[in-house]
Amino acid sequence: MARVRFKSIQARAARRKGGEKALASLLPKKRDNKALAKLTDDRVLAEMARRVFCAGFVWSVIDKKWPGFEEAFLGFNPKRLLFQPAEFWEKLTQDTRIVRNPTSIRSVRDNAKFVTDIAAEHGSFGKFLAAWPADDQIGLLEVFAKRGSRLGGFSGQYLLRFLGRDSFILTGDLMMCLRDAGVPISEKGTSKKDHKLAQAQINEWARESGLPLTHISRICSMSIGENHDAARLAENMRT
Repeated sequence: MARVRFKSIQARAARRKGGEKALASLLPKKRDNKALAKLTDDRVLAEMARRVFCAGFVWSVIDKKWPGFEEAFLGFNPKRLLFQPAEFWEKLTQDTRIVRNPTSIRSVRDNAKFVTDIAAEHGSFGKFLAAWPADDQIGLLEVFAKRGSRLGGFSGQYLLRFLGRDSFILTGDLMMCLRDAGVPISEKGTSKKDHKLAQAQINEWARESGLPLTHISRICSMSIGENHDAARLAENMRT
């Protein structure tokens, strides 16, 4: 475990952002696990598709075209999509309502099966997410990577955040904070060992502070690296 207590990291972040109140204003609302369990499978699949199409692309372009995505992919109803013939998916590669990336389009079909299979096993994908142990995000991401399509790495991490699950994102700043605190994470920080070390330390800081994982993640990231303007960060949270 790290040699640095989380209260020291939190204090450093507060100094960088203009005080404790300013820091608190940059933290999102606590996640509601009950709301997570009520997520419908079509909204889960829609967010999966959004994260896949956003990967390596300008997010604002995807956001602008999103109503077209909803139409083209039949409201992201998983079972309905699985009944569509090959011609349906082929036509999507020429559909100007969406970004016509064949690999990403195929991932929607594959993830429709992923969502449907998980829902059959657990009642719904939202219930599956809500029931998964809060202290094992890395294990959940491994399920995404193995059973889902193009949901590894940051796509899976952002998916959890946008679906509303309490989670952390292993950004460069968060990994830098962990290494600065003495956690023996490699420079790249991409191995399973690195991720498990990060999970263990974030869990420890969560127990120490009583804060949710999302807050631990954000505070760590704001405590080190480039000191982004607090007003700009607050604006980004509203948009």
